[in-house]
Amino acid sequence: STMFLVGLSGGIASGKSTVVAVLRELGCAVIDADVIARQVVQPHSKAHQQILQHFGTEILLENGEINREALGNIIFSQPEKRRLLNSITHPEILKEMLKQVLKYFVLGYRYVILDIPLLFETRGLTRFMKYTVLVYCDPPTQLVRLMKRSSLGMAEAEARISSQLPLDEKRQWATHVIDNSGDWESTRRQVLRLHAHLEDSLDFLWARLALGTAVVGLGGLVFVLIRHFIS
Repeated sequence: STMFLVGLSGGIASGKSTVVAVLRELGCAVIDADVIARQVVQPHSKAHQQILQHFGTEILLENGEINREALGNIIFSQPEKRRLLNSITHPEILKEMLKQVLKYFVLGYRYVILDIPLLFETRGLTRFMKYTVLVYCDPPTQLVRLMKRSSLGMAEAEARISSQLPLDEKRQWATHVIDNSGDWESTRRQVLRLHAHLEDSLDFLWARLALGTAVVGLGGLVFVLIRHFIS
């Protein structure tokens, strides 16, 4: 038995944050790719310096942080700039995610949930996931929720939804679906069932980790983890 990864994704206004909140309440290990993406571009970081070299200082806020809206406007209309930005940030994001996965591995968690908004769009990371979970809601509900949440008109809300891969298409690729079209209690019950299924997937790791640490040390655990996730 080894620790495994679970990829979690959704769509705009589908309710992914609601599901994540329940998972954290249950004590699950959740790694938020969006949070990491913000951390790796903080001032004085390697990625921050590289972004300034290629995009200029006009994308900076007064406090030295990157103006995400200004940078987003550039890469939205220029695909080559978007690829350049991804080549700068993605290695740093993956490096930090691996560090956090290692932390949870050492702590003895059965599985780690990677909260990745574009998991199904990029597809590259799905091969590392034992399971993939989609937080789904039906299109009419998604539209109404987005309009209410962001105070948008129907046309603008529809445009934002259509800029993403449809949830019905993502649903075909997910191994598990949390249908968040109904009320909070219904969603919570589905998350509890998912958690129980994942918890029952393998034996607990405490004894194995303790023995492994004593025999090969932390360096050995790092090697085993890296080999496991790239094999």
